[in-house]
Amino acid sequence: MFLLIALFIAVPIVELWAIVEVGALIGVLPTILLLFAMSVLGALLLRHQGRGAWRRFNRALAEGRFPGREVADGLLITMGGALLLTPGFITDAVGLLLLLPPTRAIARLALRRWAARRLVVVGVGGARGAPPPYGRGATSRPYDLDGTAEEIDADDPQLPG
Repeated sequence: MFLLIALFIAVPIVELWAIVEVGALIGVLPTILLLFAMSVLGALLLRHQGRGAWRRFNRALAEGRFPGREVADGLLITMGGALLLTPGFITDAVGLLLLLPPTRAIARLALRRWAARRLVVVGVGGARGAPPPYGRGATSRPYDLDGTAEEIDADDPQLPG
């Protein structure tokens, strides 16, 4: 929490300092035009990369694969686009790095490592870790696995008494 508060205070101060320094080097109007151009470039790059990520996400679902990489790419592209739309040179640089595929792959790896330290992944058991099959000798049965449950009256003769 402290880190988040520090970032919300430090990033705008550093951004303002960078804008003032660039403005002193190239002038006020070129600095404003450069910031505007970076925002437009960010919007165009966000649209292009976002569409590609969406297509890869849908392809993964159609192939029956878990779209973990595609979801991470979508998250990083969204973050990169938001940073590019935010005025400032430092946020623009970080946003551009998140929108370019080679550097996004590095960020995705870092995101995966960060998530692996903080999250627990639980999956369905495979051949060795699978629960016993239902049927003869099983102590429990699956409940409505395929969505075929029907409402019946409490006095229905089919119900066990």
